[in-house]
Amino acid sequence: MGTLLPGELLASLNESIRCRELQIQQLACLVASHFPSPPNLVIHGTEASGKTLTINALLRSIDHPSAVIPSRECITTRHLLEQTLIEVQRALGDQEEARQVEIDGRCESISAFAVQLQRLLQYRTKKKFILVFDNIDRQREAAPTLLPALARLHETTPHLTTIFILATPRPSLFQTPGLPHIHFPPYTRSELISLVSASPLPLPSCDPISLSTLWTRFATLTHDTLLRPACTPTLPALVTLCARLWPAFTAPVLSGAYTAQEFPKLLLRNRHLFQSEDALKENIIGCAAAPQLPYLPHATTTKAKNTNNPTGTTRTTTTTSLLHLAPLPAQLLVSAFLASHTPPKHDTLLFSKHSPRGQRRRRNTNIITTAKKTGKRKLTRALLGPQPWTLERMLAIHAAVFLAEEEKYEMRGGRGGRGAGGQGSTLTQFATLVGLRLVVRAAGGGASGGGGDPLAADAKWKVNVDKGVVGPVGRGVGCVVDEWML
Repeated sequence: MGTLLPGELLASLNESIRCRELQIQQLACLVASHFPSPPNLVIHGTEASGKTLTINALLRSIDHPSAVIPSRECITTRHLLEQTLIEVQRALGDQEEARQVEIDGRCESISAFAVQLQRLLQYRTKKKFILVFDNIDRQREAAPTLLPALARLHETTPHLTTIFILATPRPSLFQTPGLPHIHFPPYTRSELISLVSASPLPLPSCDPISLSTLWTRFATLTHDTLLRPACTPTLPALVTLCARLWPAFTAPVLSGAYTAQEFPKLLLRNRHLFQSEDALKENIIGCAAAPQLPYLPHATTTKAKNTNNPTGTTRTTTTTSLLHLAPLPAQLLVSAFLASHTPPKHDTLLFSKHSPRGQRRRRNTNIITTAKKTGKRKLTRALLGPQPWTLERMLAIHAAVFLAEEEKYEMRGGRGGRGAGGQGSTLTQFATLVGLRLVVRAAGGGASGGGGDPLAADAKWKVNVDKGVVGPVGRGVGCVVDEWML
């Protein structure tokens, strides 16, 4: 397919936007030429396939005015229409006719938007204007008639070309005659590796040739062993995963144990990085690689004697917490876990101030116990799932477990402020746990999705994490969970 762009400009675009030569030629023929362009154009493809990057690079290289509207950043349809007028006026800001046009910034409907857009572009009788709606299928609160209405803007506004960038177009768009489409397929394996290999991460005391070879082999290994078996490989995912594993993979090179040319030895030394899926885990509330916080230890290290070693050397066991929470949310999460895994009939025994401390530490570690009188076998409470509880009971457990320790701390001369604070702050932090899905609603208070008051008397909740997560969180706020469970 021939293009009407200069050869130097086309070569520059192909060099900056790699692996998209066919799509650049198609866009250049439909948009960049001085001949009339189609009134509407649909660009579709999966996420991270270079659609927005390609169209932005092409629009910057031609002399036609254009405006790109990121639809994902617009909250409502009215916000989208008003933002479109602002971007169009900004693109025409250097023209005397456009500065003389006064428009109303408010757009209550698509009809008002069409009238104001026509007033802005009424003086353009020679050059065309390109209007791009990026991720228009992800527009929030979009009416079903929004996309057909935007596709008919050319009927009232001459010399207007509207480009729609979509991730998942509807089948009806492909049945419309006279509507050209440009498909951006996902990157293949070789294309992904070539794109990532073009920008290697730095490695001190390593020549560029050895670094390029090592980075290419490392990116290929990461793609084949971790990314492709776990999900559909994309360019941002591969770049993020390589950047996450690169410091640990090249640590032997920095220490001088190996050189950059000894890739098999580096792979053997760091094979645990590619045997585990820890690098693929994403967590919005923190992960093991997050910086250490003063109120929640990043790792708890304990030393124990190795009974198999006659010399009596010690071994180090590291327990890493996956959550990094402030003190009050951490205390509420521990209280919620105790409320879910402790029967209400044992609250007086475990959480009362008058009960002996030794009875609280009594634990039952048998998986299956046998009653002496009845002879029936039953499971322990630790193996059962979380049970629902009311908010009032959880707050009472929180007061019994943590506020008592706060009072002892203040009696020893310490300052206050380590406890829960006011009731309003406690409920606010509890709402934070609910928003993070650490605590979920079980029954009552509109639990079925029909609304209702979440703080109603009949609302019941349950914890949504296991003991392996809550244990380190409790130790970070000075509470051992096993001491408060039967």
